[in-house]
Amino acid sequence: MSPHIAAIDQGTTGTRCILFGQDGRPVSSHYEEHQQIFPQPGWVEHDPLEIWQHTQNVLQGVLDKGHIQAKEIAALGITNQRETTLVWDKATGRPYGNAIVWQCTRTRGLCQRLNDEGLGPLFRQRTGLVVATYFSGPKLKWLLDHVPGLRAQAERGQALFGNIDTWLIWNLTGGPRGGAHVTDVTNASRTMLMNLTTLDWDQELLDILTIPREMLPAIRPSSDKATYGLSSLLGASETGIPVCGDVGDQQAALMGQACFAPGEAKNTYGTGSFMLMNTGERPVPSPSGLLTTVAYGLEPGRCHYALEGSIAITGAAVQWLRDNLGLIKEAAETEKIARSVEDAGGVYFVPAFSGLFAPHWDMDARGIIVGLTRYVTRAHLVRATLEATCYQSREVLGAMEADSGIALSALKVDGGAVVNDLLMQLQADILGKPVIRPTIRETTSLGAAYMAGLAVGLWPNLEALRHNWAAERTFEPGWDEARRAQGYRGWKRAVERAKGWIEP
Repeated sequence: MSPHIAAIDQGTTGTRCILFGQDGRPVSSHYEEHQQIFPQPGWVEHDPLEIWQHTQNVLQGVLDKGHIQAKEIAALGITNQRETTLVWDKATGRPYGNAIVWQCTRTRGLCQRLNDEGLGPLFRQRTGLVVATYFSGPKLKWLLDHVPGLRAQAERGQALFGNIDTWLIWNLTGGPRGGAHVTDVTNASRTMLMNLTTLDWDQELLDILTIPREMLPAIRPSSDKATYGLSSLLGASETGIPVCGDVGDQQAALMGQACFAPGEAKNTYGTGSFMLMNTGERPVPSPSGLLTTVAYGLEPGRCHYALEGSIAITGAAVQWLRDNLGLIKEAAETEKIARSVEDAGGVYFVPAFSGLFAPHWDMDARGIIVGLTRYVTRAHLVRATLEATCYQSREVLGAMEADSGIALSALKVDGGAVVNDLLMQLQADILGKPVIRPTIRETTSLGAAYMAGLAVGLWPNLEALRHNWAAERTFEPGWDEARRAQGYRGWKRAVERAKGWIEP
């Protein structure tokens, strides 16, 4: 068997492919960024055809850089930005419009009506999710209600729905020529349409949102020994490369961090930040504003669950400093600039550009910067942006410990932003807990590779994957409790001022 697994990581800002060896270490990597489309305030879109083209490019690029032939790839795994929603024509493969990104708030009115009608608890009970603009179901209903002719096409089975994983797998396995229309349990659990207990689409919820079942993909395990399909995209062989791993990006990072046991947790720093804790083979309800979701599934009808704290804007706030305000030229500058001052000068930045996610779930919140004086400089604003990431994570961790009854002794971290040593030190200071950075930082791609590799037997079991994990550095907290408590009090005051900004 070939010793290589290819993992496609289709994220919010770009698409990466990493080729991994059997030791779980990267062999080569290729990345391409895609356009962010903002048609109206609060609306966020992506071009699905651009994403598909970039996926093909990075697949070929990773082979070229690694001097690897396609026939040396044993399997292909997918991980993806979750909740981002699109619909396309089964016969032509043409999307009915741009994908609606998870950050988009256009479904605010619909979500408010569902909550006003008292349906929030039903969705919460069945899906583990709150009714919010974040999830795929309301986005899909918006498309059905606003794209002319789409509902009729969907009822005939001509229009296919999917998150980005479904779109890529369908194209990789043939597209209009018999492509597999599937998703995995983790991505399905982010639609507001899947029943957490049955692991199937919930007909009552589909009826409430008037979504035709005919357009929904089949729900499969995250690691599928039967494979979703075969890809001949790279011309590997007559049979093709098995596409047999599919897992939402945050669950993929949980796998890449080897958090296979109940109580193990990680935090991923990307466009947003997402903290997940494995809770085992039972869903744990959250009274504290967290989400109950699927962690992974290795066989049909069974899965492990997780508690999740979703934060909409962390890394995206740094992009905003760069692209909208011009305060920095690149994200890597933030560490040096923020180190030039001892603190944030009394400034708090609550980046609620898409409302507040966990644990507040306030669709009407908007971003604010408070505590400004003439003393404040660019460096203070940059440092406040880094601190915002850390304070939001502290809120989520507190809720997670309360719901699970488990006090974390340390937090595993991953994602692009963990290269910033100051950010990681601030996170340890603000949490009052050690923060552990792994040797392999692209754990999201690694998790997708693990799911595909398990399916084809490259790794025999989860325990074999634990041996691949190693810590690169541990950041110990340096603040005393008084400073930590004072900073957190200020943060909570700032959050209260951000809430409810949009009037009905």
